[in-house]
Amino acid sequence: MEYRKLGNSDLELSAITYGAFAIGGTMWGGNEKQDSIKAVHASLDHGVTSLDTAPFYGMGLSEELIGEAIKGKNRDKIQLLTKFGLVWDGSNNGKGDYFFDAESNGKTFPVYKYASKANIIKELEESLNRLGTDYIDLLQIHWPDSTTPIDETMEALNLLIEQGKIRAAGVCNYDLSQLKEAGKTIQLVSNQVPFSMLNRAIENEIVPYVIENNIGIIAYSPMERGLLTGKYFKEAKLKSDDHRNGYFGQFSAEKVKTLLDKIEPIAQSKNVSLSQLVLRWTTLQQGISVVLAGARNAAQAIENAKSADVTITASEMKLINDAISQF
Repeated sequence: MEYRKLGNSDLELSAITYGAFAIGGTMWGGNEKQDSIKAVHASLDHGVTSLDTAPFYGMGLSEELIGEAIKGKNRDKIQLLTKFGLVWDGSNNGKGDYFFDAESNGKTFPVYKYASKANIIKELEESLNRLGTDYIDLLQIHWPDSTTPIDETMEALNLLIEQGKIRAAGVCNYDLSQLKEAGKTIQLVSNQVPFSMLNRAIENEIVPYVIENNIGIIAYSPMERGLLTGKYFKEAKLKSDDHRNGYFGQFSAEKVKTLLDKIEPIAQSKNVSLSQLVLRWTTLQQGISVVLAGARNAAQAIENAKSADVTITASEMKLINDAISQF
């Protein structure tokens, strides 16, 4: 495993960071508790030291599972990354940006993007309780909230750093103007954004800016939620309540399959999976600090962790990039 300094912070994260969205179950067709905990344990056993979660993932369940999985482990050797700013329990009293309607346990409820100072403090305390810890290594706003001034949100994060409740502050899904505005109030260490072979939009403006300002990029959806594993072109099927039934529709299945068919021989020549090749390619892209990889069982977690050991030569990288450029 490689370990990389995150932006201008003193945090060192594993290049492959465990992404805990799916183990929350909501939007992913349910959850198997013991498999989820085993996935976290397998990650830790194979060099992954960084775990990224959020209150919204399973409406608290993902954080609770992470907390249970790390109980008794050496907390100093683990970096906990979580978020705030997606409110589903009505505690925002209708304030914030309406985002979408979520479903859980047969119930539908509105989700709001809300990042006021009071809400940040409230959510952090709830996260600390669920995770069973007294500090968070990296606290991130989950989505921008247009109803709360950015400086109010960032001032709250500065306060939490001063109090020792968080070690560093980051953002998620911020565009260039939002990054610049936040930088007037706080020294951000990261921006968590989508990035994959199929989605390289951040290369235009975000990557040059973060490199110049020593801000890390945490790449999420590097596998496009499993599409780039190739298994959904074969025998794998999705449950009816899995959000990926709609998510995959944004891509041309024919073009994705053509891309994977072109790069799979490289993976085969190395005796690694297509997933491992895709993850390793992602970690090697300019500006990318760490890559989030989800796993719902131990086997997937081990496969993800071992992707950091894959070697890609310059000629192989050119072949991969040429294939991607034709997508």
